[in-house]
Amino acid sequence: MKIAFENPASSSASGGPLGALPEWNLSDLYAGIDDPKVQADLLKADADSIAFEKDFKGKLEDIAKTPAAGATLGAAVRRYEEIDDLMGRLVSFAGLVRAQNTTDPKRGKFYGDVIEKITGASSHLLFFTLELNRIDDTLIERALEDPIFGHYRPWVEDTRREKPYQLEDRIELLFHEKSVTGRGAWNRLFDETIADLRFEIDGERLSLEPTLTLLQDADEIKRAKAAGALAHVFKENLSTFALVTNVLAKDKEISDRWRGFEDIADSRHLANRVEREVVDALVEAVRASFPIISHRFYKMKAKWFGKERLEHWDRNAPLPKVEQRTIAWPEARETVLSAYAAFSPRMADIARQFFDKNWIDAPVRPGKASGAFAHPTVPSAHPYVLLNYMGKPRDVMTLAHELGHGVHQVLAAPNGALMAPTPLTLAETASVFGEMLTFRALLAKAAPAQRKAMLVQKVEDMINTVVRQIAFYTFERKLHTERKNGELTPEKICELWMSVQGESLGPAIHLGEGYETYWAYIGHFIHAPFYVYAYAFGDCLVNSLYAVYEKADSGFAERYLAMLAAGGTKHHSELLKPFGLDARDPSFWQTGLKLISSMIDEIEKLDKAV
Repeated sequence: MKIAFENPASSSASGGPLGALPEWNLSDLYAGIDDPKVQADLLKADADSIAFEKDFKGKLEDIAKTPAAGATLGAAVRRYEEIDDLMGRLVSFAGLVRAQNTTDPKRGKFYGDVIEKITGASSHLLFFTLELNRIDDTLIERALEDPIFGHYRPWVEDTRREKPYQLEDRIELLFHEKSVTGRGAWNRLFDETIADLRFEIDGERLSLEPTLTLLQDADEIKRAKAAGALAHVFKENLSTFALVTNVLAKDKEISDRWRGFEDIADSRHLANRVEREVVDALVEAVRASFPIISHRFYKMKAKWFGKERLEHWDRNAPLPKVEQRTIAWPEARETVLSAYAAFSPRMADIARQFFDKNWIDAPVRPGKASGAFAHPTVPSAHPYVLLNYMGKPRDVMTLAHELGHGVHQVLAAPNGALMAPTPLTLAETASVFGEMLTFRALLAKAAPAQRKAMLVQKVEDMINTVVRQIAFYTFERKLHTERKNGELTPEKICELWMSVQGESLGPAIHLGEGYETYWAYIGHFIHAPFYVYAYAFGDCLVNSLYAVYEKADSGFAERYLAMLAAGGTKHHSELLKPFGLDARDPSFWQTGLKLISSMIDEIEKLDKAV
């Protein structure tokens, strides 16, 4: 049987089932890669960086001792921030252009050239935070009393948390300059390799995204063929993926050792501004919940399919005998915006801009970056959202998810380039909350049979976000620990992968031959080691937050938007305090996990009633 896959980009152009899908307009950054302003701004970034270095290098400690220290240091940070914003604009544009087609050599060269030039220019700024951290605490505190410098207190305090792990200036410079030919180059190799992969299914040569989507198809034969094609192509390229993984794990081990990080994930925790014990409590709570969440759910799902065990390609399959329909783009837009508006008109107004101003790129195209993301770019511009929209219900949830990020990024932008960015753990809060709002709005209108199907899909999504991501985190911990003893063979990495998959998914899922290779395509392992626990953190946090929302009388939306608007200026404990929540309390994680378990309880009741 031939599996037809229609490219939504061509479908939209011909008035097909998805409707007209938007493609983003990057002209708010630059008119194109040949825009003369790109080269002008690259030159300006370099010149401004050199001038900044000339004005302040080797002088910060003396400045800190002067009566006008606060005003002078504040003005210096403001200049530093302006350069950072300009550099961020250039790098963001290059990255977004490349994401449109990662296989285009011209775009690849443009991206590489911009990164190389910005790395060179920013090397002149590297001294600033290093010298700032060498200033005595008493002098810094006195300078922060000045409102100009005091405005940047959150950034200064975050920067000074890095102090125990910073190295001598010339070593920091070496690490910085070699990032282009080191980690950055290996990341690029991974991206381009993934984009070039083609999976042949009944004569069709598909890229990764549509092949993965077939794993959610109602036709079991299609799912099985997609799984087989994925395993076959991953296996053919496993030596490359193993090499990339080994090099980057060793690269991280070297950096961590030189900087003095005790645990393999401590650098991520520091970047996320979250304590190791908080993450450990999350991981412990989720792993303890495997039997009552994922194991129980998949046992129930296997029964619906009339099987003792599900094959791994059936894990995300839709329920049997439940109508699967294609959701056109206009309906997806209305669904998300109406859900946002019911919670907060302001939230919906911000999200609407993404549609009205072409800040979204939705069609699937050959070479386009897989998955989805919301890129904040810089505060002087606005975010952009990338999707691979194919009209599935999960695609609507992905739209809600990424727009949650986008709203968060718009609200946080007034904090400026240095303090708008949010730690990953809190960055996932807005996205998951946006998903939950959309899901709850749809669920409220659903008939019993539809309600069951929606709850099943939501539980699957939550298992993917919580259970699976903690399993991924456990896999990464095992991989990076083993890598310290020497290079890992592809077979060893596959073995480590399988050791956590069975534990997390349970006995009702059969992990057959080929599944051992599925670690190969997961970009987070490459681009952001130990990023993955942020998804579980965000999901459990939102579950707890939503429980507060359901009981709140009024004012919750205002408090929630204020939390997002804080950007990176506050610690998670300070942000959650107005909601009566504390991530350091072990019961906090149980609240979030109990919500998933309660949804499974409701499915069991509906299963008996329907």
